[in-house]
Amino acid sequence: MKLARHGASVLLTARGEPALDAAAREIDAFGGDAAWIALDLRLPESAPRLVDFAIETFGCLDIVVNNAGATKRGEFLVLTDEDWADGFALKFFGAMRLTRSAWPYLKAQAGSVVHIAGIGGRTPGRGFSIGGSVNAALLSFTKSLADLGIADGVQVNAINPGAVRTDRLHGRLARIAQEGSLDLATAERKFVEASGIARVGEPEDIAELVAYLVSPAGRFIHGSLIDIDGGQTKTI
Repeated sequence: MKLARHGASVLLTARGEPALDAAAREIDAFGGDAAWIALDLRLPESAPRLVDFAIETFGCLDIVVNNAGATKRGEFLVLTDEDWADGFALKFFGAMRLTRSAWPYLKAQAGSVVHIAGIGGRTPGRGFSIGGSVNAALLSFTKSLADLGIADGVQVNAINPGAVRTDRLHGRLARIAQEGSLDLATAERKFVEASGIARVGEPEDIAELVAYLVSPAGRFIHGSLIDIDGGQTKTI
């Protein structure tokens, strides 16, 4: 929605058709231009289909934001091979395949790629071994692509969000509330204190950074791994 408000024609993809349709309608309602296609980016054939659809619909491709992927939390010894394969299939291989399919068009347009990874790539913790590994792989992939992007004129960066008010965070807060017999507001305060941050992030915080990076003003930022986490990451 942020990119659409800045004038971009936006192509959305996910597995859930109702959510895609609702988002596109919301963009259309404020005068934006949106299209959508339901795909599962875990499947190798989805990325080329998505890029072909973008070119058929809009005629060019300037920006790719890889924001798909939720990895399973849990103790290492109880996570299965299937859990690991699923974590990498969507968030890492989905991003890799989509970027690979889009690259010739991005090169032609001097376009931009933004990977949404996560602070777990730097500080994974014992319950986030899959997510931390996937995010770390995305960060390494970003640096590699950025080197190629210098030659091809394609900007590449990664953003590491911290705790952001999404459905996943609502689920975590609900568990904290249940375990401690707390209301949700108190659970959130305890979560914020334990995380060492002033507040939970909002989706708009991430969207603003994405919009800046891909704008003319942000083009000198290249190959950067940017934490946006309210100060949660204390390491250098």
